[in-house]
Amino acid sequence: MEPMQVSAAIDRFARSLETERGLSAHTVRGYRTDLTELAEVAAERAVTEVDGLDLELLREWLWLSAQRGLASATLARRTAAVRAFTAWLVDHGHLAADPAARLRAPRPDQHLPRVLTRAQMDDLFSGLAARAATDDAVAIRDLAIVELLYASAIRVSELAALRPGSLDPAGRTVRVLGKGGKERVVPYGGPAARALDDYQRRSRPELVKNRTDPGALFVGARGGAIDTRSVYQVIARLLADLPGSGPSGPHTLRHTAATHLLDGGADLRAVQEMLGHSSLSTTQIYTHVSTERLRESYRLAHPRA
Repeated sequence: MEPMQVSAAIDRFARSLETERGLSAHTVRGYRTDLTELAEVAAERAVTEVDGLDLELLREWLWLSAQRGLASATLARRTAAVRAFTAWLVDHGHLAADPAARLRAPRPDQHLPRVLTRAQMDDLFSGLAARAATDDAVAIRDLAIVELLYASAIRVSELAALRPGSLDPAGRTVRVLGKGGKERVVPYGGPAARALDDYQRRSRPELVKNRTDPGALFVGARGGAIDTRSVYQVIARLLADLPGSGPSGPHTLRHTAATHLLDGGADLRAVQEMLGHSSLSTTQIYTHVSTERLRESYRLAHPRA
């Protein structure tokens, strides 16, 4: 499968809409406009070839669209456009799997990402620690996954690609390969360090027992390398019982970590570097989240709000 540039793929897809599907010029123009903006967002994240388009990037693009206040009809059209585009890429052999198969249009009233409170995170960790205390290998692994996602704010795709050597336990840092092959080193704290150590000592050997070691840091219940879908399922189950609307996958922990860092006074550019954002404007969305949280706290607490 030869690599294909996103821009070239959009051109070929647009032509196929006219010649193969007979769509109107107006519809084709709308699809092309939407996908061209997707290509621009992807390029900001150093993704220029179609095999770099993943579900996380597509969700982020739609989320940014909702953040701008686009109407529900526009969001629905954008979702339809990218789903048709990625399906076409699979059909024509440019992608092995469809990254938009599970993509859904965001509601227009959900402009800001879901962020958990500190109390909710404490409850989440308490529940995970209680399960891990039973010596259940999967529970110990899940605690390490959540601790690392929240501590480092890395993407789920970056977590799934980690190997044991990616961790520097002495320095409490993790080396990740981000979008576009960009490498960065991200710190994590004491609780994550302890959870990772416990996982590698007690859980991972049990999970890979009687199997060829897959080489990945995090492994599934059957000992193979964990994939992003499995991590999504783990996090979705954990977040299902917590109050709040919005997406319930690993990206929620990334949003939460970024917002809590800014709430605590972290420098915006330091957070940008930690998240691996090529554009500061993407990181600035989290300042809007912090402002909204402050406004809501003011409304509830101030006697003259």
